Amino acid sequence: MPRRPGFVCESCSYRTAKWLGRCPECDSWDTIRESMDSTSPDSTVDNVVTQAFTEIDTPVEDRIPTGLDEFDRVLGGGLVRGSAVLVGGEPGIGKSTLLLQAAAALSRRGLPVLYASGEESISQIRLRGQRLGVSSADLHVMCESRVEAIEVAIGQVHPTVVIADSIQTLRSAESSGIPGSVQQVRHSAGRLVDNAKERGHVLVLVGHVTKDGAIAGPRTLEHLVDCVLQFEGDRRREHRLLRGLKNRFGPTDELGVYRMAASGLAEVSNPSERFLSERTTGTAGSVVMAAVEGQRALLVEVQALVGEARPGLPRRTALGVDAGRLAMILAVLERSARISLSDRDVFVNVTGGLSLKDPASDLAVAAALVSSVSDRPLPDDAVLFGEIGLTGELRDVPQVELRLKEAARMGFRQAILPAVSTGGSPPSDIHCVHCERIGDALKTLRPAVVDQIG
Repeated sequence: MPRRPGFVCESCSYRTAKWLGRCPECDSWDTIRESMDSTSPDSTVDNVVTQAFTEIDTPVEDRIPTGLDEFDRVLGGGLVRGSAVLVGGEPGIGKSTLLLQAAAALSRRGLPVLYASGEESISQIRLRGQRLGVSSADLHVMCESRVEAIEVAIGQVHPTVVIADSIQTLRSAESSGIPGSVQQVRHSAGRLVDNAKERGHVLVLVGHVTKDGAIAGPRTLEHLVDCVLQFEGDRRREHRLLRGLKNRFGPTDELGVYRMAASGLAEVSNPSERFLSERTTGTAGSVVMAAVEGQRALLVEVQALVGEARPGLPRRTALGVDAGRLAMILAVLERSARISLSDRDVFVNVTGGLSLKDPASDLAVAAALVSSVSDRPLPDDAVLFGEIGLTGELRDVPQVELRLKEAARMGFRQAILPAVSTGGSPPSDIHCVHCERIGDALKTLRPAVVDQIG
């Protein structure tokens, strides 16, 4: 068969006929390498077998609950046999601690687990396990980064779950490059994934993230696995979030909440209460927002501080909310509510180290900004949510009923939300105020605030 020279991106496998400095598919620099393509346009296929969609048997998902409720929530009910899971996060955020706790919980139920670490020694894992209260003969630990050695151990132990910590340390004799290189990561991960699907055990890979928050390694790594989870949080704070980014066997965008303690990661069963426990009432610039992550409603505090800017360009700092959305909200406030903050320093923060992906936070951010610049607190029993459009209108957001139920459960008696809000009937013990525009919402919350500014 004729072989044609070509070029392929080591990061995303994009193919091109000529060398390029930057991959047009994944925007990675200096990842295009020459490759010999053995395919031919004259290749023929003699026989193809298809199957009618209605004749395909529906597979039964064989799930294995880990016993960690927050972990199982994000997974969609537990680990699926024969699947591959990638858990990413910054170094030191608690990935290894979480998975060691999960491995211990599984092994206590008599399920054999193989934990292969390429970053820690056996004694280090033992010490960490003692701190976490891990003690089980069905948890098998090895300090190994060679894929071939891990495969031999799998054949000896016959584990239900295999944990490889981390993918950046794995290496195979069949692939060139140093551990962590694109070739090694792609080959090692692919080999372990194939082994898991062939033998029917669960494979959990641990991966680090780049400074941009993306999982380190080739893009093909995320395509190889069935589930991608990201462990988020600030190492200097106690809260950790486990977020589902991809899940072939369950919902995505689910969220698990943890608290880092001396004895390991503790699950937070009531996140709203936890995030609002340190809130000071009657304070200007503080509002409560009803957010939704996956199928879970969370009440979080959004804080804003508006101050006089020093000569030069005013500062715009956003922690926990998208900086682009903050800039948009400031522009809408100036155009639609006649509230200009162009000459002020603006700081917005979501307490607890949370990072909100929900556009329904727009209204809470706007209200907190107006409350801060006017130095007037907003009602303590009010909760807000709603997306703000560029013309100042308040747009509908999903799962309104879920948000209102959580607000009522936490004792809030007033909700400010968009006029067009679908999603069921609100609880009887909470008063809903529907507003069409951002100005209407601000006047409803505190008329004197808007009058004082504009």
